[in-house]
Amino acid sequence: MPSPSTFPSAPLLEKVRAHYDGMAPSNSWAARGYSRWLARYYNRIIPEDASVLEVGCGAGGLLSGLKARRVTGVDLSERQLEAARKAVPHGRFFRQSGELLELDERFDVIIISETLNLAVDVQALLERLHRVAGPRTRLVMNFPSALWRPAFGLATALGLRPRHPRSSWLSTHDVSNLLSLSGWEVVWTQSRILVPFGLLGVDTLANRWLAPLVPWLCLCVFCSARPGRRPPEAGARPPKVSVVIPARNEAGNIAEAVRRTPQMGGGTELIFVEGHSRDDTWERIRQAQRDLPEREIKILQQGGSGKGDAVRAGFAAATGDILMILDADLTMPPEELPKFYEVLASGRAEFGNGVRLVYPMEREAMRFLNLCANKAFGVAFSWLLGQPVKDTLCGTKVLWRADYERIAANRAFFGEFDPFGDFDLLFGAAKLSLKIADIPIRYRERTYGSTNIQRWRHGWLLLRMVGFAARKLKFV
Repeated sequence: MPSPSTFPSAPLLEKVRAHYDGMAPSNSWAARGYSRWLARYYNRIIPEDASVLEVGCGAGGLLSGLKARRVTGVDLSERQLEAARKAVPHGRFFRQSGELLELDERFDVIIISETLNLAVDVQALLERLHRVAGPRTRLVMNFPSALWRPAFGLATALGLRPRHPRSSWLSTHDVSNLLSLSGWEVVWTQSRILVPFGLLGVDTLANRWLAPLVPWLCLCVFCSARPGRRPPEAGARPPKVSVVIPARNEAGNIAEAVRRTPQMGGGTELIFVEGHSRDDTWERIRQAQRDLPEREIKILQQGGSGKGDAVRAGFAAATGDILMILDADLTMPPEELPKFYEVLASGRAEFGNGVRLVYPMEREAMRFLNLCANKAFGVAFSWLLGQPVKDTLCGTKVLWRADYERIAANRAFFGEFDPFGDFDLLFGAAKLSLKIADIPIRYRERTYGSTNIQRWRHGWLLLRMVGFAARKLKFV
């Protein structure tokens, strides 16, 4: 990393610093309105208990609108920072450039808002941010769409936008490439904001309801990224795995579930959660625990109802670092679980989502109407989450326990009316900007029992949940 004395663009940084020290903080109605809209989107992304760093915070317009309790800002201009300290008295502010950032702290979220185009060296800035980032840090940026360059120029000429030193105009592809070169991986990209200032309610109508439908017309591009994969530390303990198996009327599958689930990582515990079965599922589970003392098996009886409730009970009892869900019908072969383990343990993703729609299925594995519904939900979710998700209803979901605990802590944001638990986890992962990986599996026919899914009643509930999530994730 360059030091101030070796950074090749240091003289240019000093010119930029002098420019902003001579510029009064902008307090126009347009600037205030734009900051309020930006804060709305950032508050959706950032948990309230997160530690936040904004690089290029200016006069603190964005930070003053955030709900996060711990905020820090850095900026080149002391004059801008004086205004920021007044606007955000609970924040901490330092006079530094992003390219030469020196802070002895790691942050949950790093923001670069409206200043990426103004950076003297974008790649050096992004590389430097690794000094204040941990494995779960999210870098969230917004920058103006290149399509609107003439409009931004006009706004500057009319005094509606501050006059900056000559800046770059980075396209979404430019930003993705620079992130990759700097050791960051894009999680999602989306466009927002059609009307950047208050306009008698027209801004709400346009920005909340219309912008998600016409992203190519939006003024602002948001991008979230995570630190790229790093090799595991030498001598580090392999993560332990907890496999939660909700079981209702699955007596004939219990022994096979134990026999066929492989040992993974630093050890594998099986957690059966029995849910008001009409057959002898509970007895079979107890028998498996007695007969196989060499396997680490926990057994629970569900207090509530629905697979989602069973999964939450199993996760609460889990001691593993990685949490997995395995349906007790064994239509997803347990032998495929190591694929999910490797994706998470290697850092390629933070959330593994099983996909049944890639390989050919056995003849009776999925009804035709169910197949059509799954494909439709996949399209809807890919749009909602900003990441490709081909199969939302595959029962196998895998994530780190630390991430699940954050999802559970924020569950009230979406509510608790998902009876299956699939959407609950996907929505929560999207809100935390977790990297989701679709992992194809070979889907099999049932060999025992019948499905617990009620196609029409549950299908209508799932549609309602999609609409609810759209209001929370897209139509903000």
